[in-house]
Amino acid sequence: MRSEWTAFRRPGRLIALAAAGLIVIAVGLLLAAGNRSDCGGPCPELVSGGGVVVRDKFSFLHRDLGREGSITVRLTSMTGTITYPPPNHDQIVPGLVPWAKAGILIKDGVRPGSQYAALLMTGSHGVRFQYNYTHDLAGRAGGVSEQSPRWLRLTRSGDNITGAESTDGKQWHNVATSKLHGLPENVQVGLFATSPNDLTLRKVGLGATMGQARHTQAVGVFDNVTVDGAATGKWHNEPVGGEIKTDWERQHPSGAVEKDGAITVSGSGDIRPHSDESVKTLLLGLPIGLIIVLIVAARHGTRTARQTPSRRVIAARATILGAATFATGLVAVGILVPTGMAILKGNGIAVSPPPFLTGTRVVAGLAVALALCAILTFGLGLRLRRGWTAILIGLSLIALPYTIATLPLLPDPFSQWLLRLTPAAGFAVQQTMTEYPHVTAHYAPSAGYFPLPWWAGLALLGAYTLIVMWIALGRKPVADTEAVRV
Repeated sequence: MRSEWTAFRRPGRLIALAAAGLIVIAVGLLLAAGNRSDCGGPCPELVSGGGVVVRDKFSFLHRDLGREGSITVRLTSMTGTITYPPPNHDQIVPGLVPWAKAGILIKDGVRPGSQYAALLMTGSHGVRFQYNYTHDLAGRAGGVSEQSPRWLRLTRSGDNITGAESTDGKQWHNVATSKLHGLPENVQVGLFATSPNDLTLRKVGLGATMGQARHTQAVGVFDNVTVDGAATGKWHNEPVGGEIKTDWERQHPSGAVEKDGAITVSGSGDIRPHSDESVKTLLLGLPIGLIIVLIVAARHGTRTARQTPSRRVIAARATILGAATFATGLVAVGILVPTGMAILKGNGIAVSPPPFLTGTRVVAGLAVALALCAILTFGLGLRLRRGWTAILIGLSLIALPYTIATLPLLPDPFSQWLLRLTPAAGFAVQQTMTEYPHVTAHYAPSAGYFPLPWWAGLALLGAYTLIVMWIALGRKPVADTEAVRV
């Protein structure tokens, strides 16, 4: 092993691997430096809630509620508006996005990220009972109008919150009950409205899509508001999650207005887990580094084939190549991710650094994926004995599928199948996004969401590597009598 390591340390190979790592770092940091906030100042800080990083921004008309009590309202109307992005800021159309929300909510204070339970009407998914950001339970389907209003009720009993709905205010149907551990004596209860940005998929490239956000606002009209068990105090009208920031929000202020016995609450924002694509953005230089690694590995395998060494020598060379590539990936990604996150945050971007275990999996997992790709391509060079042929096949099997799937080049279904069937599936180890049914997002490889779980993708890449090396060793003439020091 020592002698093979000495032979591997040729200046050309080490320089190529170092260049691959430096390119990954340089491209990622340049992209981070050029990415700046468009919130008219620093974007609101992300907060933790329910064990995840969350968005928690909405209009809230609220008052105190004791340990036993309830709020009952009748929702008679829910409308909204959608504003087109530049250059059509003046184009405002009526409409509700599917997960716009208006309803009633019980919350542990008004601090963003605190526990809550809400019973609400949505734009397209009927009545829902949601709590602590990641939980969503369905009530009755359908919409709401003056001719067909919805009655909503939340009841608190200690730490238990129950949501119920009715069409007439007499016959009630329980939707769900949640337990919010450790609620204080007094919580905040009231009416709220919020509406996430509308996601528009714009076609680019050869049929790929890119997500584009449009500002939206939801408006709910309530009457017959009754609060039982309320502590003393007045109603307070305030935005949760920070003051108005964007030009659009300044022109379309949110809040609550009471007139003729009806309360109109308008709001934008969302109450949901946060889907952060920052890691994916920082890794846009990875395909370039991967191409360099594959070329080095294929040429090394071809040279090895021409020397007809023993299986032990081949195993030693594959191990050394994998270790060197692993170290390159570990250093490059280990430097890039925390440094890039710090730069993005310094530029006012709302980022959520991955939890320690997730960050460790991304850094170490990408290093493992690069090492496996190198060994696989080494096996191709060993089997084919033609450097450029091995390089082209390696690029076609690994680098090309990964590049066209993670960049917006081809339609999403095609990209997803590429990352299910090819060795490029191993790069799912970099994924930090989680899919939630009640969160509208672009769940596609070009947005950082892979079709296979990280462990399944890495296992598929490992299987490809084992098969290629088994085939290469099975055909290779072996000089078992060659002296090898391991």
